[in-house]
Amino acid sequence: MLTREDIFKHVKENYGTLPDYPFRKFPNFAVLRHASNGKWYGLVMNVLPEKLGLDGNEKIDILNLKCPPELNAGLRNGRDILPAYHMNKEHWISIVLKRIDPKGEVYHLIEESFNLTK
Repeated sequence: MLTREDIFKHVKENYGTLPDYPFRKFPNFAVLRHASNGKWYGLVMNVLPEKLGLDGNEKIDILNLKCPPELNAGLRNGRDILPAYHMNKEHWISIVLKRIDPKGEVYHLIEESFNLTK
């Protein structure tokens, strides 16, 4: 299981990124953005599972990442990697953090998103 704290630690160590909380209405939504150009490469949110077409009543943490369209279909499995919530579904995916393992795969996808948004 991966946590938002794991993500924040990883991006700080590897990209010098600290989470940014720009949404007053959603204080737990953390944007990961490039220091050089301000573009987003990730977004950590806590949402109700129903927003993703999943079962459950308690909010879950998800990570939205940019991903090449040719990889999206192969990555999405309907359980832990889904079409992006609240983003372009052709170019972004949502990862359910409590369901994903191993960390290495997610860290690779973070790197991919970071490079795609430079």
